[in-house]
Amino acid sequence: MSFAKLDEHCRALSALDHALSILGTDEATNMAPGGGESRAEAMATLSGMYHRQATDPQVRDWLDAAEAEDLSAEQKIAIGELERSYINMTCLPSDFVERKMRTSMKSEQLWRKARPGGDWDVFQPALADVVAMMREEAAMRAEVLGLEPYDALMEQFDPGNRTAAINPVFSELKTFLVDFVPEALSVQEEKLAKRPLKALSGDYPVERQKALGLAMMQAVGFDMNHGSLSVSDHPFCGGVPSDVRMTTRYRTDEFLSALMGILHETGHGLYEQNLPKQWSHWPSGKARGMSIHESQSLFVEKQIGRNPAFWRFALPLVDAHLKESWTMEDILPHVHQVNRGKIRVDADEVTYPLHVILRYELEQDLLSGRLEVKDLPEAWDARMQASLGIATLDDPKNGPMQDVHWPSGSFGYFPSYTLGALMAAQQWAAILKTNPDVDKQIAVGDFDQVNAWRRDNIWSKASTASTPEILRNATGEALNPAHFIAHLKARYGK
Repeated sequence: MSFAKLDEHCRALSALDHALSILGTDEATNMAPGGGESRAEAMATLSGMYHRQATDPQVRDWLDAAEAEDLSAEQKIAIGELERSYINMTCLPSDFVERKMRTSMKSEQLWRKARPGGDWDVFQPALADVVAMMREEAAMRAEVLGLEPYDALMEQFDPGNRTAAINPVFSELKTFLVDFVPEALSVQEEKLAKRPLKALSGDYPVERQKALGLAMMQAVGFDMNHGSLSVSDHPFCGGVPSDVRMTTRYRTDEFLSALMGILHETGHGLYEQNLPKQWSHWPSGKARGMSIHESQSLFVEKQIGRNPAFWRFALPLVDAHLKESWTMEDILPHVHQVNRGKIRVDADEVTYPLHVILRYELEQDLLSGRLEVKDLPEAWDARMQASLGIATLDDPKNGPMQDVHWPSGSFGYFPSYTLGALMAAQQWAAILKTNPDVDKQIAVGDFDQVNAWRRDNIWSKASTASTPEILRNATGEALNPAHFIAHLKARYGK
């Protein structure tokens, strides 16, 4: 029976994917510096093995034969998603996949060494190699998939979304934000004039912050029996659904950036932990894509973590772990603080989308050849000045070197962050319609109904439909930026 052969095939691929995920997470968190070259070679070899098995011509025969078998509705969906995955995998030859892994890992390792000193001249050639490689990949994928090159890359992270639909949404959002950021800053200034910001104590040992973070993770539903929290240069959620590896980074002079980072990654972890286990080895049982993933992380960080109701529950935990006895009036100005800044991961929810849209625009220019890597610092600076009024030309560390995505070859990934924010606001609006008491529940640490809605409408759906279809089925409408704009106006506007 061909379906049975495909099931066995998916289990073998899942085992390789498991190994690659854990090796990649370990490389970013625990690996000794001298292990980089060997680790890159090992992961390149495993990636080649994965690709050769995934693109085996027999799979095409099994897919064709399985479609003629008497399959259940779930099995038909699984076959359809495996076929989509197979077509995307066969766009690239195995030798290219190995070369990409080597190139991107060496670039990422060099980025880690060069970024602390902002050594753009040292890093630039490695990034240029990655960009050349991604142009090559985009061309190969575009030809097979019948898509524009950038859409062909974005399809790997966000199935179903296209620049033709995203561009007008981002254009509307960017226009709104360029005008709204000054308004939000003005409102904040007026509030602070009446009640000055209470200074943080500036004494937050890492072990206490981690204990607080673990308590928050468990409170919102994360299963610590199938996950962990560690430290990395760039916060991320990796591993596999049965062993979710989350990371954050700490500062001992303040605690909110690490805590919000933990809540963000916990949203990713909750999604992974609640995917349908019976289909975990099939593509249809895996996370749909990065914008859905980001909608879950940003939901926890923004809709929950920056919700005043959440802090009625959280303040006693902050006091218990950090010895910071504050009132709601003390903490909310910190939680809702708006600042123009260079760093995307430290940005507030008002300015954050402008950071993402900048990258979205620049990486399309890089892939098309309209922009070369050597000219990236100047282009970055010009767009930062136009959107946020910030100069970065003399600070590449906090300009085009600040993110790990381009060094690691993740082009087409960035739009997912802001798409996720839009989706999270839309999901929250849908929840409010069915559960108007949600704020009261969160205020007492009850996240069961919020999680039940997301489990039923997002988590359990995995990759059984496209990103736009999952959102429409969950909320009753297509992507609508009005929900996010209304959310920002209500929380930060006049």
